[in-house]
Amino acid sequence: MKIAISGKGGVGKTSTSVNLAIALADAGHKVGIMDVDLHGPDVPRMLGIDGTPELTSNHKLSPLNYSENLKVISIESFTPSKDDAIIWRGPLKYAAIRQFIGDVDWGELDFLVIDSPPGTGDEPLTVAQIINDAKAIIVTTPQEIALADVRKSINFCKTLKMEIFGLIENMSSMSCPHCGKMIDLFGSGGGERTARESGIRFLGNIPFDPKVVACGDSGACYQEENTESPVTKAFVSVAEAVSKLI
Repeated sequence: MKIAISGKGGVGKTSTSVNLAIALADAGHKVGIMDVDLHGPDVPRMLGIDGTPELTSNHKLSPLNYSENLKVISIESFTPSKDDAIIWRGPLKYAAIRQFIGDVDWGELDFLVIDSPPGTGDEPLTVAQIINDAKAIIVTTPQEIALADVRKSINFCKTLKMEIFGLIENMSSMSCPHCGKMIDLFGSGGGERTARESGIRFLGNIPFDPKVVACGDSGACYQEENTESPVTKAFVSVAEAVSKLI
């Protein structure tokens, strides 16, 4: 099952892709994560993995292994420096994504999570055109300015007849470290309201936790270090919903 994750949220959106892939792998599924955010590839860094994919005996690229159940491919793994800019026009991006899809030896997978950049540009368009059975998960933060862009992503999927599996509201709230009161950093309820108005499934809220930021920066696994946190439980819940696809 191919799942294309796009929407609004920048690094937060990629963090959602990574943590969902980990939650699916932890549930026993064979998972690949394909980073097609070509101008801002962050997946290897968030997973704390280095190295360059090698060619297999059948002349395909071997994805990097994060764990027994999770494999990764990203353009960042092919650049000499992680700070190098990818300055490509549409045809080069199209070719790279086609290679990631057709020339990578993924083996048997239950899920291929495709992390797309925000918006409706070349990368999500290429994924939608090449993988016609992919299902989309839209990620948003609650504030209206983000939701306005997300509504464009929803209409993009509907125009291309790409099934939308559901919507996730990221960074929905956080617990004050001093008093424990919940703080709505970017407002509240916008993702659920947009899902309801658009007639798509609402998959849940992912709270904001500064530890997610720290783990993403260091390449540590947030869910492994914070097994009982609301964020981990939220990703387990989303993974359970996605698991019903197979």
